[in-house]
Amino acid sequence: MASIATGWQQAMKTKFLPACGILAVLLIGSAMGNASEVLKLVVADTINPITEEYIGRALDAARQNKDDAVLIELSTPGGLMDSTRNIISRILASPVPVILYVTPTGSRAASAGFFLLEAADVAAMSPGTNTGAAHPVLFGEKMDPVMKQKMENDAAAFMRSFVSKRLRNVEIAESAVRQSKSFTEQEALTQHLIDYIAKDENELLREIDGKTVKRFDGTPLTLHVTNARVTEFPMTLKQRILDYLMDPNIAFLLLVIGALAIYTEFHTPGAVIPGTIGFIAVLLAVFALHLLPTSYAGVALILGAFVLFALEAKFQTHGVLTIGATGLLILGALMLVDGPIPEMRVRLVTAIAVSVPFALITVFLMSMALRARRNKVATGAQGLVGQIAVVRAPLTPQGTVFVLGETWNAVGTAPAEIGARVRVRAVNGLQLEVEKIGE
Repeated sequence: MASIATGWQQAMKTKFLPACGILAVLLIGSAMGNASEVLKLVVADTINPITEEYIGRALDAARQNKDDAVLIELSTPGGLMDSTRNIISRILASPVPVILYVTPTGSRAASAGFFLLEAADVAAMSPGTNTGAAHPVLFGEKMDPVMKQKMENDAAAFMRSFVSKRLRNVEIAESAVRQSKSFTEQEALTQHLIDYIAKDENELLREIDGKTVKRFDGTPLTLHVTNARVTEFPMTLKQRILDYLMDPNIAFLLLVIGALAIYTEFHTPGAVIPGTIGFIAVLLAVFALHLLPTSYAGVALILGAFVLFALEAKFQTHGVLTIGATGLLILGALMLVDGPIPEMRVRLVTAIAVSVPFALITVFLMSMALRARRNKVATGAQGLVGQIAVVRAPLTPQGTVFVLGETWNAVGTAPAEIGARVRVRAVNGLQLEVEKIGE
Protein backbone atom coordinates (compact mmCIF):
# COMPACT_ATOMS: atom_id res chain seq x y z
CA MET A 1 0.00 0.00 0.00
CA ALA A 2 2.84 2.33 0.79
CA SER A 3 4.29 1.78 -2.64
CA ILE A 4 0.92 2.57 -4.23
CA ALA A 5 0.66 5.86 -2.29
CA THR A 6 4.16 6.81 -3.20
CA GLY A 7 3.46 6.17 -6.89
CA TRP A 8 0.30 8.26 -6.76
CA GLN A 9 2.18 11.17 -5.21
CA GLN A 10 4.84 10.98 -7.89
CA ALA A 11 2.16 10.96 -10.60
CA MET A 12 0.64 14.07 -9.07
CA LYS A 13 3.96 15.84 -9.17
CA THR A 14 4.82 14.82 -12.71
CA LYS A 15 1.42 15.30 -14.40
CA PHE A 16 -1.05 17.29 -12.33
CA LEU A 17 1.14 20.19 -11.23
CA PRO A 18 2.43 20.99 -14.77
CA ALA A 19 -1.16 20.81 -16.00
CA CYS A 20 -2.17 23.34 -13.34
CA GLY A 21 0.66 25.63 -14.42
CA ILE A 22 -0.46 25.48 -18.04
CA LEU A 23 -4.06 26.20 -17.02
CA ALA A 24 -2.96 29.19 -14.94
CA VAL A 25 -1.02 30.65 -17.87
CA LEU A 26 -4.05 30.21 -20.14
CA LEU A 27 -6.33 31.90 -17.60
CA ILE A 28 -3.92 34.85 -17.19
CA GLY A 29 -3.58 35.18 -20.96
CA SER A 30 -7.34 35.10 -21.35
CA ALA A 31 -7.76 37.75 -18.67
CA MET A 32 -5.18 39.95 -20.35
CA GLY A 33 -6.86 39.44 -23.69
CA ASN A 34 -10.18 40.56 -22.19
CA ALA A 35 -8.71 43.66 -20.47
CA SER A 36 -10.40 46.94 -21.29
CA GLU A 37 -8.82 49.18 -23.88
CA VAL A 38 -9.07 52.97 -23.84
CA LEU A 39 -7.68 55.07 -26.69
CA LYS A 40 -6.40 58.44 -25.51
CA LEU A 41 -5.69 61.55 -27.56
CA VAL A 42 -4.65 65.03 -26.46
CA VAL A 43 -6.09 68.15 -28.14
CA ALA A 44 -4.36 71.28 -26.83
CA ASP A 45 -4.90 73.71 -29.69
CA THR A 46 -7.56 75.59 -31.61
CA ILE A 47 -10.29 73.58 -33.32
CA ASN A 48 -9.40 73.57 -37.01
CA PRO A 49 -9.42 71.16 -39.99
CA ILE A 50 -6.26 69.42 -38.74
CA THR A 51 -7.84 68.83 -35.33
CA GLU A 52 -10.90 67.50 -37.12
CA GLU A 53 -8.77 65.04 -39.10
CA TYR A 54 -6.88 63.94 -35.98
CA ILE A 55 -10.00 63.20 -33.92
CA GLY A 56 -11.70 61.51 -36.88
CA ARG A 57 -8.71 59.22 -37.41
CA ALA A 58 -8.67 58.32 -33.70
CA LEU A 59 -12.37 57.43 -33.70
CA ASP A 60 -11.87 55.23 -36.76
CA ALA A 61 -8.95 53.45 -35.06
CA ALA A 62 -11.02 52.88 -31.89
CA ARG A 63 -13.85 51.41 -33.94
CA GLN A 64 -11.54 49.07 -35.82
CA ASN A 65 -9.78 47.92 -32.63
CA LYS A 66 -13.11 47.56 -30.80
CA ASP A 67 -11.85 49.68 -27.90
CA ASP A 68 -14.03 50.18 -24.85
CA ALA A 69 -13.80 53.98 -24.91
CA VAL A 70 -12.04 56.99 -26.41
CA LEU A 71 -10.60 59.53 -23.96
CA ILE A 72 -10.08 63.05 -25.35
CA GLU A 73 -8.09 65.37 -23.10
CA LEU A 74 -9.07 68.85 -24.21
CA SER A 75 -7.65 72.32 -23.69
CA THR A 76 -8.78 74.86 -26.30
CA PRO A 77 -9.81 78.52 -26.63
CA GLY A 78 -12.23 77.56 -29.42
CA GLY A 79 -12.00 77.48 -33.18
CA LEU A 80 -13.87 77.14 -36.45
CA MET A 81 -17.56 76.24 -36.31
CA ASP A 82 -17.45 74.09 -39.46
CA SER A 83 -14.72 71.89 -37.99
CA THR A 84 -16.61 71.74 -34.68
CA ARG A 85 -19.79 70.53 -36.38
CA ASN A 86 -17.89 67.85 -38.27
CA ILE A 87 -16.16 66.60 -35.11
CA ILE A 88 -19.47 66.46 -33.21
CA SER A 89 -21.04 64.49 -36.06
CA ARG A 90 -18.23 61.95 -35.76
CA ILE A 91 -18.60 61.75 -31.96
CA LEU A 92 -22.37 61.24 -32.10
CA ALA A 93 -22.02 58.52 -34.74
CA SER A 94 -19.13 56.72 -33.03
CA PRO A 95 -19.91 53.15 -31.90
CA VAL A 96 -17.21 53.62 -29.23
CA PRO A 97 -18.25 55.89 -26.31
CA VAL A 98 -16.33 59.16 -26.07
CA ILE A 99 -15.08 60.58 -22.78
CA LEU A 100 -14.13 64.26 -22.99
CA TYR A 101 -11.94 65.51 -20.16
CA VAL A 102 -10.94 69.17 -19.78
CA THR A 103 -7.46 69.02 -18.30
CA PRO A 104 -4.91 69.92 -16.92
CA THR A 105 -5.64 72.45 -14.19
CA GLY A 106 -5.82 75.95 -15.64
CA SER A 107 -7.15 74.74 -19.00
CA ARG A 108 -10.42 75.69 -20.64
CA ALA A 109 -12.91 74.39 -23.14
CA ALA A 110 -14.24 77.68 -24.44
CA SER A 111 -16.41 78.47 -27.44
CA ALA A 112 -16.12 75.48 -29.80
CA GLY A 113 -14.64 73.46 -26.95
CA PHE A 114 -17.89 73.82 -24.98
CA PHE A 115 -19.83 72.31 -27.90
CA LEU A 116 -17.46 69.32 -27.95
CA LEU A 117 -17.72 68.89 -24.18
CA GLU A 118 -21.51 68.73 -24.26
CA ALA A 119 -21.53 66.32 -27.21
CA ALA A 120 -19.45 63.63 -25.44
CA ASP A 121 -20.94 60.51 -23.83
CA VAL A 122 -19.10 61.42 -20.62
CA ALA A 123 -18.14 65.04 -19.85
CA ALA A 124 -15.57 65.70 -17.13
CA MET A 125 -13.32 68.51 -15.96
CA SER A 126 -10.25 68.90 -13.76
CA PRO A 127 -10.30 71.23 -10.72
CA GLY A 128 -9.34 74.77 -11.73
CA THR A 129 -10.72 74.60 -15.29
CA ASN A 130 -13.56 76.45 -16.99
CA THR A 131 -15.85 76.18 -19.98
CA GLY A 132 -18.59 78.09 -21.84
CA ALA A 133 -18.50 81.41 -23.76
CA ALA A 134 -19.89 79.72 -26.87
CA HIS A 135 -21.51 82.74 -28.54
CA PRO A 136 -21.03 82.51 -32.34
CA VAL A 137 -18.76 85.11 -33.94
CA LEU A 138 -18.62 85.91 -37.64
CA PHE A 139 -14.84 86.11 -37.97
CA GLY A 140 -14.57 89.18 -35.75
CA GLU A 141 -16.84 91.31 -37.93
CA LYS A 142 -19.59 93.50 -36.54
CA MET A 143 -22.83 91.74 -37.41
CA ASP A 144 -26.13 93.44 -38.14
CA PRO A 145 -28.98 92.50 -35.74
CA VAL A 146 -30.70 90.14 -38.18
CA MET A 147 -27.54 88.18 -39.00
CA LYS A 148 -26.61 88.05 -35.32
CA GLN A 149 -30.01 86.64 -34.39
CA LYS A 150 -29.87 84.06 -37.18
CA MET A 151 -26.45 82.83 -36.10
CA GLU A 152 -27.47 82.69 -32.45
CA ASN A 153 -30.61 80.71 -33.24
CA ASP A 154 -28.69 78.30 -35.45
CA ALA A 155 -25.98 77.67 -32.86
CA ALA A 156 -28.54 77.34 -30.03
CA ALA A 157 -30.59 74.83 -32.02
CA PHE A 158 -27.43 72.85 -32.76
CA MET A 159 -26.60 72.80 -29.05
CA ARG A 160 -30.12 71.65 -28.11
CA SER A 161 -30.03 68.86 -30.70
CA PHE A 162 -27.53 66.79 -28.73
CA VAL A 163 -27.53 68.18 -25.16
CA SER A 164 -31.07 66.92 -24.52
CA LYS A 165 -30.15 63.40 -25.60
CA ARG A 166 -27.12 63.48 -23.31
CA LEU A 167 -29.54 64.22 -20.40
CA ARG A 168 -27.80 67.48 -19.55
CA ASN A 169 -29.22 70.93 -18.75
CA VAL A 170 -30.42 72.29 -22.08
CA GLU A 171 -31.42 75.72 -20.77
CA ILE A 172 -28.06 76.43 -19.13
CA ALA A 173 -26.14 75.07 -22.11
CA GLU A 174 -28.11 77.35 -24.40
CA SER A 175 -27.30 80.36 -22.20
CA ALA A 176 -23.61 79.81 -22.97
CA VAL A 177 -24.49 80.33 -26.63
CA ARG A 178 -26.92 83.23 -26.37
CA GLN A 179 -25.38 85.09 -23.42
CA SER A 180 -21.74 83.92 -23.62
CA LYS A 181 -21.90 82.57 -20.07
CA SER A 182 -18.86 80.76 -18.69
CA PHE A 183 -18.69 78.19 -15.90
CA THR A 184 -16.09 76.84 -13.50
CA GLU A 185 -15.87 73.07 -13.15
CA GLN A 186 -17.95 73.16 -9.94
CA GLU A 187 -20.63 75.38 -11.53
CA ALA A 188 -20.76 73.11 -14.56
CA LEU A 189 -21.23 70.03 -12.36
CA THR A 190 -23.86 71.66 -10.15
CA GLN A 191 -25.88 72.81 -13.17
CA HIS A 192 -25.63 69.40 -14.88
CA LEU A 193 -23.45 70.49 -17.77
CA ILE A 194 -20.81 67.85 -16.98
CA ASP A 195 -20.90 64.48 -15.25
CA TYR A 196 -17.71 64.32 -13.18
CA ILE A 197 -14.85 66.31 -11.66
CA ALA A 198 -11.59 64.35 -11.43
CA LYS A 199 -8.11 65.46 -10.50
CA ASP A 200 -6.45 63.11 -12.99
CA GLU A 201 -7.05 60.46 -15.62
CA ASN A 202 -6.90 57.48 -13.23
CA GLU A 203 -9.44 59.00 -10.83
CA LEU A 204 -11.79 59.73 -13.73
CA LEU A 205 -11.67 56.14 -15.01
CA ARG A 206 -12.33 54.81 -11.49
CA GLU A 207 -15.33 57.11 -11.05
CA ILE A 208 -17.02 56.19 -14.32
CA ASP A 209 -16.32 52.46 -14.08
CA GLY A 210 -19.52 50.47 -13.86
CA LYS A 211 -21.64 53.52 -14.74
CA THR A 212 -24.26 53.22 -17.44
CA VAL A 213 -24.39 55.96 -20.07
CA LYS A 214 -27.10 56.59 -22.61
CA ARG A 215 -25.74 56.62 -26.13
CA PHE A 216 -26.97 59.18 -28.66
CA ASP A 217 -29.22 56.55 -30.28
CA GLY A 218 -30.84 55.85 -26.88
CA THR A 219 -29.18 52.51 -26.11
CA PRO A 220 -27.66 52.10 -22.62
CA LEU A 221 -24.01 51.11 -22.22
CA THR A 222 -22.13 50.16 -19.07
CA LEU A 223 -18.50 51.29 -18.92
CA HIS A 224 -15.76 48.97 -17.63
CA VAL A 225 -12.58 51.01 -17.56
CA THR A 226 -11.11 50.84 -14.03
CA ASN A 227 -8.07 48.75 -14.95
CA ALA A 228 -8.17 49.64 -18.62
CA ARG A 229 -4.99 49.77 -20.65
CA VAL A 230 -4.75 53.37 -21.88
CA THR A 231 -3.04 53.70 -25.26
CA GLU A 232 -2.03 57.13 -26.51
CA PHE A 233 -2.92 58.03 -30.07
CA PRO A 234 -0.42 60.63 -31.36
CA MET A 235 -0.68 62.89 -34.37
CA THR A 236 1.12 61.80 -37.50
CA LEU A 237 4.14 63.80 -38.65
CA LYS A 238 2.03 65.33 -41.41
CA GLN A 239 -0.65 66.40 -38.94
CA ARG A 240 1.92 67.91 -36.54
CA ILE A 241 3.47 69.95 -39.35
CA LEU A 242 0.11 71.13 -40.70
CA ASP A 243 -1.15 71.93 -37.22
CA TYR A 244 1.94 74.11 -36.72
CA LEU A 245 1.29 75.87 -40.03
CA MET A 246 -2.31 76.57 -39.03
CA ASP A 247 -1.03 79.27 -36.68
CA PRO A 248 -1.88 82.54 -38.53
CA ASN A 249 1.34 84.14 -37.26
CA ILE A 250 3.40 81.36 -38.83
CA ALA A 251 1.44 81.60 -42.09
CA PHE A 252 2.05 85.37 -42.31
CA LEU A 253 5.75 84.95 -41.51
CA LEU A 254 6.12 82.30 -44.24
CA LEU A 255 4.33 84.55 -46.75
CA VAL A 256 6.65 87.49 -46.08
CA ILE A 257 9.83 85.38 -46.07
CA GLY A 258 8.76 83.69 -49.29
CA ALA A 259 8.06 87.01 -51.04
CA LEU A 260 11.43 88.42 -49.97
CA ALA A 261 13.31 85.28 -51.09
CA ILE A 262 11.61 85.24 -54.50
CA TYR A 263 12.39 88.94 -54.98
CA THR A 264 16.04 88.21 -54.16
CA GLU A 265 16.09 85.39 -56.72
CA PHE A 266 14.75 87.70 -59.46
CA HIS A 267 17.54 90.20 -58.87
CA THR A 268 20.28 87.57 -58.55
CA PRO A 269 19.41 85.06 -61.30
CA GLY A 270 21.05 81.68 -60.91
CA ALA A 271 21.34 81.81 -57.12
CA VAL A 272 18.67 79.03 -56.99
CA ILE A 273 18.64 78.74 -53.17
CA PRO A 274 16.59 81.94 -52.48
CA GLY A 275 14.13 81.01 -55.20
CA THR A 276 13.70 77.48 -53.87
CA ILE A 277 13.22 78.65 -50.29
CA GLY A 278 10.81 81.37 -51.39
CA PHE A 279 8.69 79.02 -53.51
CA ILE A 280 8.36 76.48 -50.68
CA ALA A 281 7.57 79.18 -48.09
CA VAL A 282 4.88 80.82 -50.23
CA LEU A 283 3.37 77.43 -51.10
CA LEU A 284 3.11 76.48 -47.42
CA ALA A 285 1.63 79.89 -46.56
CA VAL A 286 -0.99 79.61 -49.31
CA PHE A 287 -1.92 76.12 -48.12
CA ALA A 288 -2.38 77.32 -44.53
CA LEU A 289 -4.34 80.40 -45.58
CA HIS A 290 -6.58 78.20 -47.72
CA LEU A 291 -7.65 76.30 -44.59
CA LEU A 292 -7.93 79.44 -42.44
CA PRO A 293 -10.66 82.11 -42.74
CA THR A 294 -8.55 84.40 -44.94
CA SER A 295 -9.68 87.95 -45.72
CA TYR A 296 -9.18 89.14 -49.30
CA ALA A 297 -9.05 92.71 -48.00
CA GLY A 298 -5.96 91.76 -45.98
CA VAL A 299 -4.35 90.17 -49.04
CA ALA A 300 -5.07 93.31 -51.10
CA LEU A 301 -3.46 95.55 -48.45
CA ILE A 302 -0.32 93.39 -48.39
CA LEU A 303 -0.05 93.54 -52.19
CA GLY A 304 -0.52 97.31 -52.02
CA ALA A 305 2.34 97.50 -49.52
CA PHE A 306 4.65 95.66 -51.95
CA VAL A 307 3.74 98.15 -54.71
CA LEU A 308 4.59 101.11 -52.47
CA PHE A 309 7.94 99.53 -51.56
CA ALA A 310 8.78 99.28 -55.28
CA LEU A 311 7.77 102.89 -55.92
CA GLU A 312 9.92 104.08 -53.02
CA ALA A 313 13.00 102.43 -54.50
CA LYS A 314 12.27 103.93 -57.91
CA PHE A 315 11.34 107.50 -57.04
CA GLN A 316 13.33 107.98 -53.81
CA THR A 317 10.66 109.84 -51.82
CA HIS A 318 12.94 109.95 -48.74
CA GLY A 319 10.86 107.41 -46.79
CA VAL A 320 7.34 108.73 -47.39
CA LEU A 321 6.25 105.72 -49.43
CA THR A 322 8.16 103.36 -47.13
CA ILE A 323 6.23 104.57 -44.10
CA GLY A 324 2.95 104.17 -45.97
CA ALA A 325 3.91 100.70 -47.20
CA THR A 326 4.91 99.58 -43.70
CA GLY A 327 1.58 100.79 -42.32
CA LEU A 328 -0.30 98.93 -45.06
CA LEU A 329 1.70 95.76 -44.40
CA ILE A 330 0.92 95.87 -40.67
CA LEU A 331 -2.76 96.56 -41.31
CA GLY A 332 -2.90 93.83 -43.95
CA ALA A 333 -1.31 91.36 -41.53
CA LEU A 334 -3.91 92.14 -38.85
CA MET A 335 -6.72 91.65 -41.37
CA LEU A 336 -5.18 88.66 -43.16
CA VAL A 337 -6.89 86.00 -41.03
CA ASP A 338 -10.28 86.94 -39.56
CA GLY A 339 -10.59 84.11 -37.06
CA PRO A 340 -13.52 83.86 -34.62
CA ILE A 341 -11.12 84.00 -31.65
CA PRO A 342 -7.95 86.08 -31.04
CA GLU A 343 -5.81 82.91 -31.14
CA MET A 344 -6.76 82.49 -34.79
CA ARG A 345 -5.63 85.95 -35.90
CA VAL A 346 -2.22 87.53 -36.51
CA ARG A 347 -1.06 89.29 -33.35
CA LEU A 348 -0.10 92.96 -33.42
CA VAL A 349 3.36 92.16 -32.04
CA THR A 350 3.95 89.68 -34.87
CA ALA A 351 2.70 92.10 -37.51
CA ILE A 352 5.07 94.86 -36.34
CA ALA A 353 8.05 92.57 -35.69
CA VAL A 354 7.80 91.12 -39.22
CA SER A 355 6.71 94.18 -41.21
CA VAL A 356 9.32 96.71 -40.06
CA PRO A 357 12.42 94.56 -40.78
CA PHE A 358 10.85 93.41 -44.04
CA ALA A 359 10.33 97.03 -45.08
CA LEU A 360 13.94 97.95 -44.34
CA ILE A 361 15.37 94.91 -46.12
CA THR A 362 13.12 95.32 -49.16
CA VAL A 363 13.94 99.00 -49.65
CA PHE A 364 17.65 98.26 -49.23
CA LEU A 365 17.62 95.50 -51.85
CA MET A 366 15.54 97.53 -54.31
CA SER A 367 17.79 100.55 -53.93
CA MET A 368 20.88 98.45 -54.59
CA ALA A 369 19.30 96.90 -57.67
CA LEU A 370 18.26 100.24 -59.16
CA ARG A 371 21.64 101.78 -58.38
CA ALA A 372 23.36 98.91 -60.17
CA ARG A 373 21.14 99.42 -63.21
CA ARG A 374 22.09 103.10 -63.41
CA ASN A 375 25.82 102.34 -63.26
CA LYS A 376 27.83 102.02 -66.47
CA VAL A 377 28.40 98.46 -67.69
CA ALA A 378 31.91 97.46 -66.68
CA THR A 379 32.22 94.06 -68.39
CA GLY A 380 32.14 92.74 -71.96
CA ALA A 381 32.36 94.88 -75.06
CA GLN A 382 30.33 97.72 -73.55
CA GLY A 383 32.80 97.83 -70.66
CA LEU A 384 35.47 99.15 -73.09
CA VAL A 385 33.55 102.35 -73.83
CA GLY A 386 35.24 105.27 -72.06
CA GLN A 387 38.47 103.38 -71.37
CA ILE A 388 41.86 104.99 -72.09
CA ALA A 389 43.97 103.18 -74.76
CA VAL A 390 47.56 103.59 -76.00
CA VAL A 391 48.27 103.70 -79.75
CA ARG A 392 50.51 100.78 -80.89
CA ALA A 393 50.29 101.38 -84.66
CA PRO A 394 49.66 104.90 -86.05
CA LEU A 395 46.01 105.75 -86.59
CA THR A 396 45.86 107.03 -90.21
CA PRO A 397 42.96 106.74 -89.49
CA GLN A 398 43.18 102.92 -88.95
CA GLY A 399 45.76 101.27 -86.71
CA THR A 400 45.93 99.36 -83.44
CA VAL A 401 45.58 100.31 -79.79
CA PHE A 402 46.31 98.60 -76.47
CA VAL A 403 43.55 98.66 -73.87
CA LEU A 404 42.81 96.55 -70.75
CA GLY A 405 45.66 94.14 -71.55
CA GLU A 406 44.50 93.48 -75.14
CA THR A 407 45.45 94.82 -78.58
CA TRP A 408 42.52 95.93 -80.74
CA ASN A 409 42.14 97.19 -84.31
CA ALA A 410 40.99 100.75 -84.12
CA VAL A 411 39.90 103.65 -86.28
CA GLY A 412 40.46 107.17 -85.03
CA THR A 413 38.46 110.31 -85.54
CA ALA A 414 41.82 112.03 -86.07
CA PRO A 415 45.40 110.83 -86.83
CA ALA A 416 47.44 109.72 -83.79
CA GLU A 417 51.07 108.68 -83.41
CA ILE A 418 52.48 105.68 -81.56
CA GLY A 419 52.29 106.16 -77.81
CA ALA A 420 49.45 108.67 -77.97
CA ARG A 421 46.62 108.20 -75.51
CA VAL A 422 43.13 107.91 -76.89
CA ARG A 423 39.66 107.24 -75.47
CA VAL A 424 37.35 104.47 -76.74
CA ARG A 425 34.09 105.90 -78.09
CA ALA A 426 32.38 102.78 -79.40
CA VAL A 427 32.83 99.08 -80.17
CA ASN A 428 31.94 97.99 -83.70
CA GLY A 429 32.36 94.23 -83.82
CA LEU A 430 36.12 93.59 -83.48
CA GLN A 431 37.10 97.21 -84.14
CA LEU A 432 37.17 100.13 -81.77
CA GLU A 433 36.29 103.72 -82.56
CA VAL A 434 38.64 106.03 -80.65
CA GLU A 435 39.24 109.73 -80.21
CA LYS A 436 42.12 111.79 -78.93
CA ILE A 437 41.80 112.80 -75.30
CA GLY A 438 40.52 116.36 -75.17
CA GLU A 439 39.06 116.18 -78.67
